[in-house]
Amino acid sequence: MNYVELTITVEPKEQGAEVLIAELSEIGFDSFIDTDNGFSAYIKKEQFNEDEVQLLFSNYSSLFKINYNSKIIEQQNWNKEWESNFHPIDIDNKCLIRAPFHKKEKGIIYDIIIEPKMSFGTGHHHTTQLMIQKLMQLNVSNKSLLDMGCGTGILAILASMMNANPVTAIDTDEWSYENSIENLETNNINNVTVYKGNAEILAGKIFHTILANINKNVLLTDMEVYSQSLEPKGNLVMSGFFETDIIELHQKARALGLQLKDTAINNQWAMLHYRKSN
Repeated sequence: MNYVELTITVEPKEQGAEVLIAELSEIGFDSFIDTDNGFSAYIKKEQFNEDEVQLLFSNYSSLFKINYNSKIIEQQNWNKEWESNFHPIDIDNKCLIRAPFHKKEKGIIYDIIIEPKMSFGTGHHHTTQLMIQKLMQLNVSNKSLLDMGCGTGILAILASMMNANPVTAIDTDEWSYENSIENLETNNINNVTVYKGNAEILAGKIFHTILANINKNVLLTDMEVYSQSLEPKGNLVMSGFFETDIIELHQKARALGLQLKDTAINNQWAMLHYRKSN
């Protein structure tokens, strides 16, 4: 499977990159790497539509100065791309996310080894960090947990390390499905079941905690299914959206009878934690 890489420069970088990453994720781009002047974005070759990308960028031409170029990335060459850009991430001095070629650090409770390939969820993105921080605050020991839109499987791996059991991971993307299985094996995790598919897989399944780090539109579409799949007093933790999206998501959650327990913001990205009342 080949990917298209867009190398994008944007000014001002911080605000522009955040907005464009969110917009590109809506049209199928599933991996992003920070660069000095912008970021690189990746999409499956068969999903790439340059006219769609140009229209998206033109919509923001009055706000940001945007330039880009594209190239094909062959599957066998992807390791070079991420190895040169992947750096260890330390979250709250408790969780270290690193590649196999990085050294283990002392004093870390959860040492997670990730080979991200083309999957989302290396720990570098603000939404992944928000999800990890919230997960580490929850009591999931001996409780069932779902990592919905698992990407690299990083949240499922952390949940297993926190003694959640059983753990389920689901993603629609074949690459993410395979990458999650690979990362589970690398971290010696054996109580996580990975599925390739969408929310339809949840029919008849019940979880104590559901983690969903997905874009806003998918969350709005599938939130009712998540609510139905939660046991009473169960947790629904969501990220993958901007602070400006909170109101719309909260309206949906409130209509489903979910109770807001916590909100967190990281550089305009947001996390919402809800609990099912009954």
